[in-house]
Amino acid sequence: MKALVLTEYQKMEYLEVEKPEISPDEVLIQVKACGICGSDIHGFDGSTGRRRPPVIMGHEASGVIAEVGTAVKGWNVADRVTFDSTIYCGHCRYCQNGQINLCENRRVLGVSCEEYRKDGAFAEYIAVPQHILYKLPDEVTFNQATIVEPLSVAVHAVSLSPRTINASTAVIGAGMIGLLVIQTLRATGYGNIIAIDQDESRLEMAKKMGADVAIYSDDTTVETVKKITGGEGVDIAFEVVGANSSFNTAIQCARKGGAVTLIGNVSPKVELPLQTVVTRQIRLQGSCASSGEYSACLDMIARKMVDVDSIISAAAPLSQGNEWFSKLYHHEGNFLKIVLNP
Repeated sequence: MKALVLTEYQKMEYLEVEKPEISPDEVLIQVKACGICGSDIHGFDGSTGRRRPPVIMGHEASGVIAEVGTAVKGWNVADRVTFDSTIYCGHCRYCQNGQINLCENRRVLGVSCEEYRKDGAFAEYIAVPQHILYKLPDEVTFNQATIVEPLSVAVHAVSLSPRTINASTAVIGAGMIGLLVIQTLRATGYGNIIAIDQDESRLEMAKKMGADVAIYSDDTTVETVKKITGGEGVDIAFEVVGANSSFNTAIQCARKGGAVTLIGNVSPKVELPLQTVVTRQIRLQGSCASSGEYSACLDMIARKMVDVDSIISAAAPLSQGNEWFSKLYHHEGNFLKIVLNP
């Protein structure tokens, strides 16, 4: 089969590789679409240390079942499916508690690190265990299904956040995940939604996606948020970047007794304004990936509760993957999601 392989850092090659063999509890999926994730771009240059060449990356995918293992039940050849990016064991204390994203034996598709190697979906075929499969509704296309994984990240973060009626929110970072957080907040009945970013085009997109106010991030951002919220700050701030400045902006935008939900993690460390957090009694909530929200997200897309078509900037053949990785890595163009089709 053909696959897009990270053969060395900053070099993707479209190569002939062996088709995966399936175990009894796995299915072989003919991949129809796979989105390029931001984590793939960070893996492209080796900055994460979790995509060690050679490896086939890609975990935001959909396709058709081409073959089923002997122990597989409830799934058939030709079923249209997507699948979780995380392979969880189902047996550890976290899985038993419904926290599959925290699984002690967690493996992520398209990752090659010291602990394990699991090729991903930038290929014509991928083998995955049956317990991470989800059937695609007829209303959801293969390309649209590539947004299920990032949408599930947004839905998980919102579900972890403390909820009050008509709660005001600020979303710091209007990239793809931030835009999906905004749409999720709007779809689930939150109050005033403030988008904050340093890209005017992203701010315009944020307003289209449901933000009530869009603020260009600068030295006056916190003051502007306070004016909008009657001097108090927002009930919940969502930090979707993971950098020191955006982290501190989120904390300063939260009202006394408010909350900050942390989604972004580009930086391994940030400075914590401890006295501000303690004396204002601000709750910090980390949010890791997703934990079983795929079915809800597929339903949201099928019922057009979220606009995923506007998130997809372009679709291209898998053979052109190296060109698109290079464009995204060098920030050539203002793209949100690129989908590759084998």
